[in-house]
This record gives sequence, structure tokens and C-alpha cells, in this order.
Amino acid sequence: MELPEERSPFPGNRADQAYFADRADRPLDMRGATEADLNELLRVDREVFPDDPYPYFVLRQHLDVHGDRVLVLDDGECLHGYVLFVTRSDGYVCWVLSLAVSADRRGRGLGRRLMLEVLQRLRRERVREVRLTVEPTNAAAIMLYRSLGFAAEGGVRRDYLGPGEDRLIMTLELDLG
Repeated sequence: MELPEERSPFPGNRADQAYFADRADRPLDMRGATEADLNELLRVDREVFPDDPYPYFVLRQHLDVHGDRVLVLDDGECLHGYVLFVTRSDGYVCWVLSLAVSADRRGRGLGRRLMLEVLQRLRRERVREVRLTVEPTNAAAIMLYRSLGFAAEGGVRRDYLGPGEDRLIMTLELDLG
């Protein structure tokens, strides 16, 4: 079976850069987040999740504890997206805790590229299952995750993240073959 990463190669085989359809844009480097990125991470998170962004201290702690699990898209001047993923201590299951692409860069495949990088890394690490939650009304995100092979686990989980915070849980079994 062809993996999603094999179906979506980069133009020019530049695996270290995200692709923009508009050539006038600066190329984005995908790299691990650093302490110097904290303010930009916070900015992107507040832009994408204005009703419930991570507080600074939560991003700080995620970076301190899971620094190798925060990937960013950087144009050399500012960040345009990030993904945060954490593998359970058993090494069997990984949770994607957050995926964000700035509004001015959406629709260009950047969320897909971040997710494909995560899935490649997890396959190399022999992780068996990837899980995430998504707002049930976020059709674009649900379509992205489905196109990568994720399936909804049951129905909408009411109040999953607190009162009024319903979520759909999606799961992907990784083929390690």
C-alpha cells in the first residue's frame, strides 16, 4: 500500500521545505521549535484558536518536556504554523495535541505537510496508533485527517474538553510493514 507521504512528494524533492503555490512567498523551513520561538508559537496559537489558545506557560512546558515533538514552519521572519505531538510512555500511541496554520497560509497543504512529517517520524519510531481530537464543526480539519487515513472513533464526545467543548476523536493505525 502506498503511504500518504509517497503520494504527496515535494516539488523538486525538497523535503526540508514546505511548498507554497504562490512563488512570491518566502519558502518555509520545517524545523524543531526552540525557546526563541515561544512568542511566535503563542501568536500563531492565539490567531488560530482565539477562543481557547494555550497559555504561555503551557507552551513553555510542552517545549521543555516535549521539545522534539514541536515542529514549526518558519520563513526566516516569523512562524506560519506548528504541530505538537506526544507519544505515550508505552511507545504504542501518539496524540497530536495541536495543529495550527496561520490564516494567510491555509489551503496550501501546510497542515498536510506537518502531519505527513509527524507520521513519517512515528513510523520510524514504530508507534502503532495516532490519535487526535477535532472540533466536530471543523470540516476542513476533518477532511484533512480523513485524507490521511484517520477515522472517527464513535460519535461526538460531548464536553470532552470541558463544558461545551465537544470533540470528535480520530484514530489512525500505522502500517509499520
